[in-house]
Amino acid sequence: MANDVNKVVLAYSGGLDTSVILKWLEETYGCEVVTFTADIGQGEEVEPARAKAQALGVKEIYIEDLREEFARDFVFPMFRANTVYEGEYLLGTSIARPLIAKRLVEIAHETGADAVSHGATGKGNDQVRFELGAYALKPGIRVIAPWREWDLNSREKLLAYAEKHGIPVEMKRGTRSPYSMDANLLHISYEGNQLEDPWFEAEEDMWRWTVSPEAAPDRPQYLEIRFENGDPVAIDDEPLSPASLLSRLNQVGGAHGIGRLDLVENRYVGMKSRGCYETPGGSILLRAHRAIESITLDREAAHLKDELMPRYASLIYNGYWWSPERRMLQALIDASQAHVNGVVRLKLYKGNVTVVGRKSEADTLFDAHIATFEDDAGAYDQKDAEGFIKLNALRLRIGARRGR
Repeated sequence: MANDVNKVVLAYSGGLDTSVILKWLEETYGCEVVTFTADIGQGEEVEPARAKAQALGVKEIYIEDLREEFARDFVFPMFRANTVYEGEYLLGTSIARPLIAKRLVEIAHETGADAVSHGATGKGNDQVRFELGAYALKPGIRVIAPWREWDLNSREKLLAYAEKHGIPVEMKRGTRSPYSMDANLLHISYEGNQLEDPWFEAEEDMWRWTVSPEAAPDRPQYLEIRFENGDPVAIDDEPLSPASLLSRLNQVGGAHGIGRLDLVENRYVGMKSRGCYETPGGSILLRAHRAIESITLDREAAHLKDELMPRYASLIYNGYWWSPERRMLQALIDASQAHVNGVVRLKLYKGNVTVVGRKSEADTLFDAHIATFEDDAGAYDQKDAEGFIKLNALRLRIGARRGR
């Protein structure tokens, strides 16, 4: 292959796949490789990737803690929209990819690299997300996707390549993790192996973040989340940074069996895929955010948000975070959050999140004086409803007279 690439920035985990990719890039393109490893809350140490990259001769190594940026600039803006894909998925993997793409492009600029590379396969959504992000942020960048170029399309071939090139592999030949997993501060996902049969029920010991609802405590736990401009800022009156708050909710939610999900989703590339997810903190936040909006958002503004949300969710799922249409929607969503301030009280019990209270001293639109079933002292004239109903029934009455 002609050497038209001098330096590549590789999204590097230190695992088998990306270690093989590192060597393959050097061998195939004759180029220098810069590694980038991000801590976005996956729960594993990222520093060992530095030693692995050094052992493979890498000179420029980036190890970065992006947890706060991830929660603040990606997860929280998404939750302002109450975003759910296909009615269930909280987009834990999808929302991490634009941040990684952003840093890949920035590091390419800093190091003078003319290409970026990732370890996503040619069957999945992540290749689309990484590359759409890279092209949106740096139109002239070259993207190298080894899984679409090489013939190392099995674990045995990867292990053989690693052995041939002296790439250290920490697990013995013939062993494998039962599932393909992806984790970050928002969720952990499981795919592959027996989960490829949509009738198969995942084993209890697969789940890592949550106890089963049956094994959860027999007493409920109450907590309060305070929101400012649509973002959660404190739990039980304790101010927390975005990453710390989400981490705390993951811990408490997981202890009560909250956030498990088993679904078959429609991938952007065309196939259906079955996966299992744990999103304890996100499940709590979604319920809480909708609750505070219920008393602070105007009815039509709330309904408009609900109408736009599926489109917004699809944009994130399909990799269009950096697109003009997502930015336009985000501006509208963010504008709607100016008065979404207050506190929500929740009860966590056996896998369930129940809203049991909500209040907003300055911004509530709920007026008990008007809504009461008791005497409202003239705040609402019930006789006005008659004309309201007749006007709204006019088209129905005309249609009925015509037999329609």
